[in-house]
Amino acid sequence: MGGLLVHEWIARSGGSENVLQAMSNTFPTSDIYCLWNDAHQRFANRVVKESLLAKTPLRKNKAAALPFMPMVWGTVALDSYEWTLVSSHLFAHHVGTRRSRANSKIFAYIHTPARYIWVPELDKRGQSRVSRRISPVFQSLDRKRASEGTTFAANSNFIKQRIRGTWEQDATVIYPPVAIANLQSQESWADLVTLGESEVLSSLPPEYILGASRFVAYKQLENVVAAGEAANLPVVLAGAGPEEAYLRNVAQDASVPVFFVKSPSDTLLFALIQKAQVFVFPPVEDFGILPVEAMALGTPVVVNAVGGAVESVSALNGGSAVSTFSGSEIAEALSSTIGKDMTEATSKAAMFSEESFSANLREWMSA
Repeated sequence: MGGLLVHEWIARSGGSENVLQAMSNTFPTSDIYCLWNDAHQRFANRVVKESLLAKTPLRKNKAAALPFMPMVWGTVALDSYEWTLVSSHLFAHHVGTRRSRANSKIFAYIHTPARYIWVPELDKRGQSRVSRRISPVFQSLDRKRASEGTTFAANSNFIKQRIRGTWEQDATVIYPPVAIANLQSQESWADLVTLGESEVLSSLPPEYILGASRFVAYKQLENVVAAGEAANLPVVLAGAGPEEAYLRNVAQDASVPVFFVKSPSDTLLFALIQKAQVFVFPPVEDFGILPVEAMALGTPVVVNAVGGAVESVSALNGGSAVSTFSGSEIAEALSSTIGKDMTEATSKAAMFSEESFSANLREWMSA
């Protein structure tokens, strides 16, 4: 009997999908089960099983599918597998029929208990009238399933505390995998950009504060602009998303120049990070991959003092954490962070590598 890897749904890209990829690399003969798979080429050489939801229009509407997910996860038989390893940020850790759960080893790696159920203040999907009305039902079910013998790991101490507060369960902290070896394989990523990307780089000021992410509200990229104003430095915002118009309005009213780089390739993003004076990361994140990438590339960071990102900054001694991104606090943080010696951070970054994740995963599951 082999093992089974379980994931909510497989998207074309995403941090949780990168964790599943690392799990797959760690256990290369395991089957994979998900609600639906929208990235067939990613695991083309593996057995990937989809749920019945994959054959319905609900696969295109997560909000509409959500009420059915616990029931669907509860129909999955685990009897033919020696163990089950789950990557969960919603209900995937519910996987298994009652009988098969009772006789199975289930390990669940938790990106977060569902934010829009447990911490709707951090996720607008949980702020609607309907969501607030049904959340107590899902909370009760979620807490019950979490108490049924699953062994938990959390992607940060921040999420470990959330697991304890929501499910009343303990968890082992295993930081998610970051492609440290790839990041540090090039001395200068600017040497690898295309001609068009090189023109983008040359159009930017020689010194700037960088913010990068999807342009969505909870990423708080307007606070990167505020940080630039506090330090009187130009700002570069890299990414794309529905908040672009709002951010351009913020930029237009800013007292410092703000430049946009839309949908950069990985190569261009890494070059932008290397050229930045500092990488500013305002959101309250479960962990935060980008600050680790920045520190691994030798760029200091300023992150939110609330959330998981502060843990990597502390571990690598790679920057500062602030409670507000305007006024004297951010100005002082930027002043002390810009120009920071990053030798320690770049040399210790391997603690967040894919290899470290794999080793920690195996140790946790064999304990």
